[in-house]
Amino acid sequence: MTTDAEIPGATELPALRRRIAAVLVATQILGGLGVATGIALASVLAQEVGGTEALAGLAPTATVAGTALLSVPLAALMTARGRRPGLVLAYVIGAAGAGVVVWAAVIGSFPLLLAGMAGFGAGSSANLQARFAAADLAEPERRGRAISTVVWATTVGAVLGPNIAAPAGRSVAGLGVPAAAGPFLWAAGVFLVSAVVVAVLLRPDPLLTARALAAGTEGDGKPGGRSLRAGVSAVRESPRARLALVTVAVAHTAMVSIMSMTPVALGHHGAGITLIGLVISGHIAGMYAFSPVMGRLADRLGRLAVIGLAVGLLALAALLAGTAGANHGQTATGLFVLGLGWSAALVSGSALLTDSVPQAARAAVQGLSDLIMNSAAGIGGAAAGLIVARAGYGWLNAVGALLLLPLAALALRGTGAFRPGPDGRAGQG
Repeated sequence: MTTDAEIPGATELPALRRRIAAVLVATQILGGLGVATGIALASVLAQEVGGTEALAGLAPTATVAGTALLSVPLAALMTARGRRPGLVLAYVIGAAGAGVVVWAAVIGSFPLLLAGMAGFGAGSSANLQARFAAADLAEPERRGRAISTVVWATTVGAVLGPNIAAPAGRSVAGLGVPAAAGPFLWAAGVFLVSAVVVAVLLRPDPLLTARALAAGTEGDGKPGGRSLRAGVSAVRESPRARLALVTVAVAHTAMVSIMSMTPVALGHHGAGITLIGLVISGHIAGMYAFSPVMGRLADRLGRLAVIGLAVGLLALAALLAGTAGANHGQTATGLFVLGLGWSAALVSGSALLTDSVPQAARAAVQGLSDLIMNSAAGIGGAAAGLIVARAGYGWLNAVGALLLLPLAALALRGTGAFRPGPDGRAGQG
């Protein structure tokens, strides 16, 4: 077995890719379960602890904010030491945050709840960074599929998560813990298991191995090329990288804003926890289950074509969900389509971003991408609760659709579909 310092031979590389992918798939299943189990009732728990609907959107917002704030130090750690230590630390912080959420619910402290939700967001950071770990060793022409495979793996845990929220809540009934906080106790345990799996099995480190393979071809050995500042510079120099950043930021903001307030909107129309869980499960299935299709399309048709598809799907989702009213079936359909649009944007945008910058700057640029997308989504999530409280869920969807206009304009300015060239950098097809 190769270590992190060794360069695998041509005959070893395919087996190494498969083994790294298998470990990432396993951790994505676990991580997806942890995130989805907790987040399913986050807005409900916030409403219970905070005592008002206007504060309900702040819990998922705090999670997104935590994901954003933690993306920079985690990216710095990965840039310096590889994917494995960064992923392990992210899962450990996520477990600690989930524990704080449970304690905050017990004592009824809303500020402490938000702090715990921010730490819980580290679990999402790990899941997001895992898609880039899958791309580290992938062939350029299969990068979209490599990313989408890891994204797809989240389906199992993410779909199961909301549906076990109710049993998780009942499991803490004798412990003096509110039912809506029970899922976070389960999530803490799942994140710790994920950390152990990564620490033991993600060897050799895919990012360090990719750098060793690229050494001498892009000047990858220069330390300055791996700083966050160098990542910003790399994005500034690449219009394609900027398009990729806008794609993931806009799609993630629209998705988080609408999804976070859907449980509250469903509750207004008589839906119970079980139905809410089913709707969110369908949404998460849309996010992850069809990602291999999006990855194949991104590799075969080009990144820009799939970005255009994402804009269309997200706009359709806002129309369906925003006009559903008490029609729970239409709301569920809208949330499913919302997940599909997010998947198309995340896979194509992530692949385009990786294509468009040098190997030395990729980890820093990828961390910058997660910072921007989650910061934007955090602002959107905070505004979502206020919009619903003052104007209604339909207006929230209208605002989400308006967010797509800048992305649509940028995509329409493209003259062709971006595909990776023979060096792995983005070319134009």
